[in-house]
Formats: sequence, C-alpha cells, structure tokens
Amino acid sequence: MVDRNLINKLGLSNEQIDQEINALFTSEHKELLEQELQKTVESLLPGTIVKGRIVTQLGNDVIVELGLKSEGIVEASEFDDPEEIVSGKEIEVLLEEMDAESGILLSKRKADRIRGWETVITNNAEGDVVKGIVSRRIKGGLLVDIGVPVFLPASQVDIRKPGDISRFIGREIECKILKIDTENHNIVVSRRKLIEEDRQASKEKILAEIEVGQIRKGIVKNIADFGVFVDLGGLDGLLHISDLSWGRISHPSELVELDQEIECMVIGVDKDTEKISLGLKQKAASPWEDVGERYPIGKTVKGTVVNIMNYGAFLRLEEGIEGLIHISEMSWTKRIAHPGDILTLNEEVEVMVLDVNKDKQEISLGLKQLETNPWSVASQKYPPGTIVATRITSLTNYGAFVEIEPGIDGLIHISDLSWTKKYNHPGETLQKGQEIKCVVLEVDEEKHRVSLGLKQLTEDPWVRAIPEKYIPGQIVKGAVTKLTNFGVFVELESDLEGLLHISELSDDKVDSPQDVVKIGQELEVKILRVDMDARKIGLSLRRVQWAAEDKAAEEKAHAAPVEMADEDGDLSQRRGGLDGSLMPDSLNIPMPGKDSEQ
Repeated sequence: MVDRNLINKLGLSNEQIDQEINALFTSEHKELLEQELQKTVESLLPGTIVKGRIVTQLGNDVIVELGLKSEGIVEASEFDDPEEIVSGKEIEVLLEEMDAESGILLSKRKADRIRGWETVITNNAEGDVVKGIVSRRIKGGLLVDIGVPVFLPASQVDIRKPGDISRFIGREIECKILKIDTENHNIVVSRRKLIEEDRQASKEKILAEIEVGQIRKGIVKNIADFGVFVDLGGLDGLLHISDLSWGRISHPSELVELDQEIECMVIGVDKDTEKISLGLKQKAASPWEDVGERYPIGKTVKGTVVNIMNYGAFLRLEEGIEGLIHISEMSWTKRIAHPGDILTLNEEVEVMVLDVNKDKQEISLGLKQLETNPWSVASQKYPPGTIVATRITSLTNYGAFVEIEPGIDGLIHISDLSWTKKYNHPGETLQKGQEIKCVVLEVDEEKHRVSLGLKQLTEDPWVRAIPEKYIPGQIVKGAVTKLTNFGVFVELESDLEGLLHISELSDDKVDSPQDVVKIGQELEVKILRVDMDARKIGLSLRRVQWAAEDKAAEEKAHAAPVEMADEDGDLSQRRGGLDGSLMPDSLNIPMPGKDSEQ
C-alpha cells in the first residue's frame, strides 16, 4: 500500500517521486520484476499446484491467499483433520477453476494425491514392500492408503479365503507392490505375496526341526466337519476331530474357534508330502489306560445318555469314556422297537458293566441286569403240565403266540391245536386278542421260549376213545370231504377223518376217485385198520360191497345148500377177509399187490 501522509511530509511532487524511483531501478531491475510477475501469473493457471497461506474459515469454505492479492477457496471437507485448518499455515493446493463470479476454486486433496503419487513413483518400484492403512472396501477388494490410495484385490488379502474382508478396514498392513500403471495412476498391491514368502521360509525351518511328540503352538485357520487346520507358522497341520478330545464331540467348533491360539502335540510327520498330523487330546493321558480297574465287569455305574441309535444307546461314564447299552440288554421281557422308547438324551441312568475291551475302547453295558430275570424262575413257576390262561398276541403260519404274563410269551404250535383235525393256519380256529387256556409243554430258559398246547387240555382220543369206537371190520357211515389223486378223505365224526385209498374204491381199476364218488356224498365204508401211532384210519368201499355179496350168497346157500365157488377156488380166499392183510404195510398208501387182490 502507498503511504500518502509520508509523501506529503516529504513535500515531493509526483514527478519528483518518479524521478527518484527511476534512479533507483535500472532497466535490469525492471526486467527481473517482469519475469517474477510472469511466473506468478503462469502459476495461477488451472491444473497447476500452487502454494498458499490459510487466511480464515468461513463456514465450509477455507480462504487461501495465493499471492498478488489473489485468494481462493478450499472446502473444509478436503482436510483430513479439521485441526489442520490454522490461519497462517502454508499449504499446497491444486488450482481447479478461475471464475469471475465464484472466484478461484482450489483442491487440497487432489494436490496431496498428485504429490503423493510423485513421491511413491520416485521412491518405490514393483516388488517393493510398503505399509499402509486400509481405508475402505470397494468392489473386488480394498483401498490401502500408502500416501496414495492403492488397490488390494480380495484374492490377495490372505493365503486362504479371508471371509469378510471388511474386518481389515482401519488396520495397518504390509503389502508388496505387484503393478504400477503410471498412465492411469493405478497401483496394485498384495498382502498374500508377502505371507507366502514368509511362510516358505518358515516352512523350510519347521520341516527341518519338527518331530513326532513335540508340543507346538499354532493358530486355528480353518474349521471343517472332519477337523481343524492349524497354522504352525509357515506350515499347516491337521488336527482331526477324533484327536480333539477323548470324549465325544459332534463338531470341532465345540472346542476351538477361528484365529484361536492352541497348543498341540505332533503325532505324525510326512516330510515328503509336507503333511503334519496334530493331536490335542494326546497332551493328556488316555482315560482307557486303567479302564479295566475302574470299571470291572459286574460293577454298577451311572452314566448320561449322549446318543441314541437304532441298535442301542451310548452312555458317557466320564469325560472320554463311553459305553453302549445294546437294545437286547435293555429289558428281559419287553420287545423294544427303538431305544428311544425307554431312554432320552441327557438322561442319567444306572447300568451294569458287562464287558470291557481296552484295545477297541469299548464298554458293553446292561440295563436289564439290574432287574430280576423273570425267565430264571419261569421253569419253576410254569412247570410242564401247568394250565395257564393266556391272550393271543399274533398268528403265524406255524402257530399262535400268546402272552402268559407281561414279558413272558409262549407259542402254541399248529400241530398242538387239535388231536384229530389238521389246520392249514391257526386263524381257522383262533383269533388275535382271544383269551384261551392251554397247557405248558416245555420251558427253555436259555432261549426264552415256552411251548404250549391246546389239545393237551383233553385226553388224546387215539389212546382209548377212537380205538374203542372204531374197530377193524366195522361198517360205518361218513361224508366225503376231500378228493386226492391217491384216494378220498371221509369224515367219520367232527374233526375225525379216515382215508379211503383209491385201491379200495372198487374192484375195477379207478383212474380218478372223482369217477366214483363226489364231495359231500355219504358213504358206507368198512374199517380196515386203526393205526394209533400214525393216527390214521384206513377205510374200504369195495369191501362193503363184498359184505353185501357175501350176505346175499349166504342167504342163497341156506335156501339151496350148494357150495359156491368160482374158477379161482374158495370164495373167502378169492375176496380176502379180516383174517388176511387188509392194507399193505400201513396207511401210507402204497398200491396193493397181487396177494391183497386175491
């Protein structure tokens, strides 16, 4: 500024002043002044970085003096730290626009980026290691501020899939520069590359030192259903789920979590394939070492149900020790369809130790052994000959199952239903749920079986009743019930049949019984034989006809006493009789021979 008061005191005119100035400034001085003014004007062109001094802050605008009485505006948001806005502080800004209305628009952030880029390019090259703070997440990866924002792809964040990469925001990380694009001002960095290089060096060291039995620390890096991968500091080891605990676990996540530091024992090393097997439970002694002493056979113990399968239930007796109650060892009497019918998870039950296999790490337990076995007294309670009241529970082709008492079942075989009638199925005479009385025939305690009989409630008619009622030579009446290729079955009374063999139907040769008789036809037959051992009655139809002929011949002989004989000789010898062999061998029905036909 010009001080007019000072000039007035000096009493100098304007011409005198100009003369004094011209005397002081030569043409050389003028040229230097013009050059400096030209530089200042050129530096105020849009797109150039200039230095300025903060004058003040008006709302969101920061006023910056650029020189030559020029002032520009920078938005306060471009300062990373509001405390940087201090009057008089010198800063670098990028001149973006010069407008007569809005003035000069400046950008501090863009100027910082340009200077930062120049610094990074000058001081770093591809392959250099740089440090930076992860600023934010963008599509495909992260932005890391190393002086300028650089791109860290998600695939280069870690050697394993890192999951949510947002957890790195705000963290300072080390990266290796993979690529510098000077034209587009892009830099790509990798954190994974550094980790791989460090791990390779550590891996070689670990493989040279590691031995089975060593205790090593590591970080849980991945959890799978089958186990845990532990980073030993350059080399991963597998901690299988079976080596996590002596006890039962469903998933490794029950014991460990990601990024947790754990201490494991080396239980296997394959340096050729670089595979390490780790164990967590091996750090403590196996509870199976003295299991036989702590759980002797016959001892009663308590346990908690931890798993229920179709074939039984597993009980945890202590940490690392489990036993199995097989479904067959749960009840003496009940037929259990599934162990879940009587046991529930986490239920505490008392059981007996049945067997211990230390090598296989197996303990067999029994639930029913704590109760009295009803089968041990069944033979005393139900001796053969005892009449018991039962209820039919099921029917099969070979017999009927009945319940004698809860848990004690018996079988009535189909052959023990009737002394005389033959059934094709028990359902022909019995029904499920029917209550009946029967006789105990046999008790097998070992096999848990009781044999019962229904027909034994009455005397065997083949002992006295049938032999006394049906005598060989007797002629009786009966109805045809069944035709077979070897003969005819004739019902003599209810549930009693006799066999009329095809050879006893007629003196003539018979090809099929139905040519002579029909089902339901009533016949008079002669009893040939009563076989009490085979429980069979042999019948004859033709001998009834012979008897009728003999009677007619006898009556005729009385009327005219003439000896009746045919060409074969005596009549009684020709036709046979009760003094001869009526049926060959037995009623197993072979065809009769010539001697029986005479």
